[in-house]
Amino acid sequence: AIRLGPQRGGLLNATMGNLTELIVGVFLVAAGDVAILKATLIGSIVGNLLLVLGLSFAVGGVRHRSMQFNPRSASVHSSSLFLAVAGLVVPAMLVLGTSVSARDREVVSAFVAVVLISLYLAALAFTNITHAHLFRVPERGEAATWPTWLALAVLTASAFAVGIESDLLVGSLYTAIEALHIPTVFVGLIVIPVIGNAAEHASAIFFALKNKADVTVEIAVGSSTQVAMFVAPLLVFVSLFIGQPIDFVFAPFEIGIVALATLIVTVTSFDGEANWLEGAQLLGAYLVIAVTAYFIHI
Repeated sequence: AIRLGPQRGGLLNATMGNLTELIVGVFLVAAGDVAILKATLIGSIVGNLLLVLGLSFAVGGVRHRSMQFNPRSASVHSSSLFLAVAGLVVPAMLVLGTSVSARDREVVSAFVAVVLISLYLAALAFTNITHAHLFRVPERGEAATWPTWLALAVLTASAFAVGIESDLLVGSLYTAIEALHIPTVFVGLIVIPVIGNAAEHASAIFFALKNKADVTVEIAVGSSTQVAMFVAPLLVFVSLFIGQPIDFVFAPFEIGIVALATLIVTVTSFDGEANWLEGAQLLGAYLVIAVTAYFIHI
């Protein structure tokens, strides 16, 4: 992140972290665990927006009192997330309002996936190529201590190591659920995303402690955007390829918490400044969602 700058460095961290989400998702698709897969994707989006960003703002805010970041970057991510919410709401409205065959749901889901991926790539081009000058922030003069190849190698190795552990996690999932009597929705929304996003948690907090809030926002909010606009749609096509098709129809509770998390983060980040109180507020919202999810049984 130091060599690439906040925008591209944060994107790289988020991408490597989301490799875990993608790997876990592929295993869940192959196993036919559609309900847990959807809950895991939603949990990853909400967890990055509220838990990761909240912890980072709280810890960094205690140390630095106030942290500044580029509000334009946060605004682009917020717009993309609201678009993703629309991509979740419209298929759900279609299913609830009319009698739709499974084939038609797959067609609509594939079309939504194409739109979301296309617009995610367009947003990357906007922030990193055509309008990159709007998202540059002043360098703080910190020198990189690792060579680029070593940093990339460590990131890649870490992501794939977590991927191997993810395979073990999915394999022992139902055994743990039955033994511990934990609701399936809670495992998907809370437990798996917290484990899978551990690397992003650490990275975001690390940069917040160093008063690099731009990187923190790019890791946390950028990761949520990437899951919603790229990872989830990509898994739709993976499922079609594997022969275990999934659709983009999510439960009302899942759609609602993504919309609320997006709205809360948008309001919190519009001024380009963060402090420990805003972090505590994000954490409070996450705790409310987590406790509620524990009492949902399917």
